[in-house]
Amino acid sequence: MAAFPWHSRQRNYKTEFESCSLEAVPLDFGDYHPLKPITVTESKTKKMGRKGSTSSTSSSSSSSMVDPLSSVLDGTDPLSMFAATADPVTTTSNMDSSRKKRDDISTVGTDFEPWSSKRGDILARYTTTEKLSINLFMGSEKGKAAASTSAMSEKVRTRLEELDDLEEGSQRELLNLTQQDYMNRIEELNQSLKDAWASDQKVKALKIVIQCSKLLSDTSVIQFYPSKFVLITDILDTFGKLVYERIFSMCVDNRSVLSDHFSPENVNDTAKETCLNWFFKIASIRELIPRFYVEAAILNCNKFLSKTGISECLPRLTCMIRGIGDPLVSVYARAYLCRVGMEVAPHLKESLNKNFFDFLLTFKQIHGDTVQNQLVVQGVEIPLYLTLYSPAIDWILQCIAYHAPEVLLTEMMERCKKLGNNALLLNSVMSAFRAEFIAARSMDFIGMIKECDESGFPKHLLFRSLGLNLALADPPESDRLQILNEAWKVITKLKNPQDYINCAEVWVEYTCRHFTKREVNTVLADVIKHMTPDRAFEDAYPQLHSIIKKVIAYFHDFSVLFSVEKFLPFLDMFQKENIRVEVCKCIMEAFIKHQQEPTKDPVILNALLHVCKTMHDSVNALTLEDEKRMLAILINGFIKMVSFGRDFEQQLSFYVETRSMFCNLEPVLVQLIHSVNKLTMETRRVMKGNHSRKTAAFVRACVAFCFITIPSLTGIFTRLNLYLHSGQVALANQCLSQADAFFRAAVSLVPEVPKMINIDGKMRPSESFLLEFLCNLFSTLLIVPDHPEQGVLFLVRGLLNVIQDYTWEDTSDDKIRIYTNVLHLLSAMSQETYLYHVDKVDSNDSLYGGDSKFLAENNKLCETVITQILEHLKALGKDETLKRQSILALSFFNSILAHGDLRNNKLNQLSVNLWNLAQRHGCADTRTMVKTLEYIKKRSKQPEMSHLSELALRLPLQTRT
Repeated sequence: MAAFPWHSRQRNYKTEFESCSLEAVPLDFGDYHPLKPITVTESKTKKMGRKGSTSSTSSSSSSSMVDPLSSVLDGTDPLSMFAATADPVTTTSNMDSSRKKRDDISTVGTDFEPWSSKRGDILARYTTTEKLSINLFMGSEKGKAAASTSAMSEKVRTRLEELDDLEEGSQRELLNLTQQDYMNRIEELNQSLKDAWASDQKVKALKIVIQCSKLLSDTSVIQFYPSKFVLITDILDTFGKLVYERIFSMCVDNRSVLSDHFSPENVNDTAKETCLNWFFKIASIRELIPRFYVEAAILNCNKFLSKTGISECLPRLTCMIRGIGDPLVSVYARAYLCRVGMEVAPHLKESLNKNFFDFLLTFKQIHGDTVQNQLVVQGVEIPLYLTLYSPAIDWILQCIAYHAPEVLLTEMMERCKKLGNNALLLNSVMSAFRAEFIAARSMDFIGMIKECDESGFPKHLLFRSLGLNLALADPPESDRLQILNEAWKVITKLKNPQDYINCAEVWVEYTCRHFTKREVNTVLADVIKHMTPDRAFEDAYPQLHSIIKKVIAYFHDFSVLFSVEKFLPFLDMFQKENIRVEVCKCIMEAFIKHQQEPTKDPVILNALLHVCKTMHDSVNALTLEDEKRMLAILINGFIKMVSFGRDFEQQLSFYVETRSMFCNLEPVLVQLIHSVNKLTMETRRVMKGNHSRKTAAFVRACVAFCFITIPSLTGIFTRLNLYLHSGQVALANQCLSQADAFFRAAVSLVPEVPKMINIDGKMRPSESFLLEFLCNLFSTLLIVPDHPEQGVLFLVRGLLNVIQDYTWEDTSDDKIRIYTNVLHLLSAMSQETYLYHVDKVDSNDSLYGGDSKFLAENNKLCETVITQILEHLKALGKDETLKRQSILALSFFNSILAHGDLRNNKLNQLSVNLWNLAQRHGCADTRTMVKTLEYIKKRSKQPEMSHLSELALRLPLQTRT
């Protein structure tokens, strides 16, 4: 194929910029501006006399703008008319009445902690390894026979017999169940209840609920009782919901739908009769405990019968509990009643209060002989036994204390104080009452804790509960130090490391909240002293981790934090690697979040370098990529916050040190290279581009840092982009030989680019990324001066050789797109003055000054590139590649139009041939071709572009046939 000589168009960039810029036209907006706030006018419309009459309106602000919607409405707004005709007095009274109606329906707010949030903790805390037993309900054949009986009296009689069946042995006992087996059986019963209800076997469902309720009278494995209560009451809740929904659905017919806030008058007789039937069935249950629980489960159904049904039932159920002899069973029954009461009638607090005061009257039973004998039989210690009461009493007190006046809370506190052995109650009071109430009376509570009997409920648990309140609310300032001293006297005497750390963890927050680093240091030293012997810290990592979190949450000034003498020794207790790394991550996250200004404090730097080194050293072959990325982000955050100001040499020394410390995390090395390049440019800025001998040597050292660090990276495009970026920085600092080395390294790396690369875990073709990189490189090569010993355009020649030898995909045209961009570069290089320059660096336009030999070499390269492009276009002449051929031909045509001198006949003919080739097979986009031709005609009107008019005549537009 004959070579096509290339002639670049001589360009005056300044003139082109001016011709392309928008013309400034002065505009007079008057009062209008698109960003001016809209004025909203309030219209007062008079009441209309007759249809079609125009109402008079008065506006609070005048406007000349006409609202098109107003004309459609004949000047009247129907919403305004409605508001104007409404009586304001009536409207206000209606709003007030509706507000009162809503207020009457008392509901529990979001600030009330629901039972569901406590459920998981109870199940996790109260476990057992002993064997359990359960009675399973066995279905009766009589129930199936009853379904076919037609007479109503026979049906009622049969159902009564079925209820009697339950107490006549229609059940079997399963023994020697593990805790998990027991929980699985309870879940089976829950499912059986739902299945029976769904199949309309309501009596069977009731039998299952009665059976489950009976299990709550069994305390043979006493330490499991709280968890058993949770499991059984789940079934009761299910039953109560099913019964309520069943009766509610009976109130709905085709004529009306019952609202959520209905009154008994809206309930039809059928629904009321069904509801009464359920209560009568439950009343016939012989045993007290199942009768109480099942009735409490359907307490909400009283709403169908009367307005006062719930308020009458609650006191009666409260009195029923007095008949339960076992204090543990009794207190959980009270807890269930409070739970149901808060759900259905939270405004009836009097019954809840009575429930609690009843409990106080029977509190002494807990320490009675009957209970003591039972504990001896089961081998349960009294402190463990007392903790079984905590969930129930905590819940009862939480219900009572919710939005309760301080007078009531004070009365309850005084009543608890008068009881003997009241540590259990005291703990629950501190758990349930508002933190502000407890904090304001901290010294009173400390006095009560001191008077408690140590043998019953451990005092350290009481101090822990007090500490939890003081973490949420502040005590009087005058008492704060005395409170800490009193609490720590007890805590530091604890011999059991687990008891000690559970308490210390809570009180560390109080110390950090109200005191200085001296007191915090004392507390940390005491923790180290208690937890170091016999490596007790190994069993307390969660608590120790919590302490660290609390300390760094209150000490945002890290110079103060790391000046706490015992902080770093405290970190040494985390000797399990994964725990230690998590703690280090917490510290680094806090530093990045709270450190506002860059730092050079040696205390902070040394401590955080140690922390970051710990994180880095945890990385191994098994570490997940996400984990590596997270660690790198934290370390990079630290590196960015280190600044030595104008001491650039110290800054570089820091980067050198960190490079050696964090060599296994590639993102950290990338950040260091960027940081050093930034340091180099900062040096240039300070010196205003005029480097002294000292700063010139310094920037060369920075450049050398980057040059020897980049090869250690594994990502191919990371290396390519960093070579380019670092070369640009070197060029900006007049380090010409170093810049050449960067660009040569980038060019030599191109052949190593694989066909597929991993992007976010997916393999993607690399050619588009390579095309993007090379385009960026071409933009830089324009201003890179030739090396005096390497010949003209040696970097461009080397790059062309690499592109030619690279194996490109057959289905890709990226190689030709790259050649097209090379042509743009060579055209720009042939100009007398380049489009842009680097300050104090002479580019080839200055070095060669338009020398003919340079231009000849440039044109020769252009001819080579054109030949390659045309050969590729010729190879695309097959049917399946004609579309690609058309697109590339038009693209190359546009390149010649933009950069070539079309006064040259051969170049002019080549452009015509490309135009025709783009249209030859009907693959071209006609609209694009038309737009292109219009552009050529428009440009031909410019004085220096008149030759394009002749070209436009030679460019025909072909239609598809």
